[in-house]
Amino acid sequence: MIISSVVRRLSAASLAAAALATPLLLAPTAHADAPGSTLFLTVSGSENTWIRGIGLQCPLTSWSHHPKAAEACAALDEAGGDLDELPGNPHPCPLIHDPVTVTAQGTYNGAAVDWQRTYPNACVMEATAGPVFDF
Repeated sequence: MIISSVVRRLSAASLAAAALATPLLLAPTAHADAPGSTLFLTVSGSENTWIRGIGLQCPLTSWSHHPKAAEACAALDEAGGDLDELPGNPHPCPLIHDPVTVTAQGTYNGAAVDWQRTYPNACVMEATAGPVFDF
């Protein structure tokens, strides 16, 4: 019974990830002279109990559905594409253990990106990563 529950959760997570990744395959290609940045971002709860994802393209295009795309692109530019160096939005957070894992996959100015980080809770994620994972 437990195994079938785990299999159902993994299947649901896999289907959600595939559905969220589909826009990346259908995204218009950038001009050859401007590498730009195309990232698929995800945020998931503890033990993948939930997951959400969104595409971000910088410079902004109609494909970028990120609600704070301009701010996210500016933060990525400020960090030089290094997600470990995002300027964030520093503020105090409660000491609650409710882990949140974020990922970024794609390209930044033509360089491959495959990044993941787990934060103790969503508040710490926002304080550290700022608008990039705020969707």
